[in-house]
Amino acid sequence: MAGFTDFAEDLVLDFMFTSGTATRPTAWYVALFTVAPGETGGGTECSGTAYVRQSAAFTVSGTAPTQAANSAAIEFPTAGGAWGTIVAAGVFDALSAGNLLAFANLTTSKTIETGDVLRFNTGTLVITLD
Repeated sequence: MAGFTDFAEDLVLDFMFTSGTATRPTAWYVALFTVAPGETGGGTECSGTAYVRQSAAFTVSGTAPTQAANSAAIEFPTAGGAWGTIVAAGVFDALSAGNLLAFANLTTSKTIETGDVLRFNTGTLVITLD
């Protein structure tokens, strides 16, 4: 994925450079966007019949760069109607509302129509720090 949000950057800096506590997320949910978010959040999260954020787990590996990649496939439910053109994905700390942690534009946008299923195969949703 392309970047951390300001919220996530604050968590990292608080953890690394203060004696205070930084409350880290304990669950992660992947969201789809029809308008991409940025470092301050925003964007337009997908909506439509049967759309819901999907839980995800990540495995961290490597050095220079260090990467976190989804450790299992992430599959969204069958679209019950048109969801629009998906241009970005993001990782939140909650199933609804919550804080956007990281985001990126998709390599190729995908128009979701009734009956479509969007899936990220294992290891294809990657967050990189270098």
